[in-house]
Amino acid sequence: MTDEFRRISLMIREDQHVRLLELGVNMSGLVRSLIDDHLSESKITLAVSEETSRLYQQVVSHSGSTDADIEPYLRAALKRMLKDRIAQMEKLHRSIK
Repeated sequence: MTDEFRRISLMIREDQHVRLLELGVNMSGLVRSLIDDHLSESKITLAVSEETSRLYQQVVSHSGSTDADIEPYLRAALKRMLKDRIAQMEKLHRSIK
């Protein structure tokens, strides 16, 4: 990825602008992230709660972090989730007579 940027003009609805300002969203960061996601061959999309979405915006958009910065944490969470699921399935297996 290059550090060279291009300035663009972007038109959004007034209600979108107001809401993004209320949330304190860095619009340049948001647009760059959305474009990266759209162009990526290995993207995932998660539907999350509003609270998780706000936290993501704060941690990623406001700190200059990228999705790549999140990946090690996501992998660890998925590994932990898999371990929990395996334990649940083993418990179910033991309960079958």
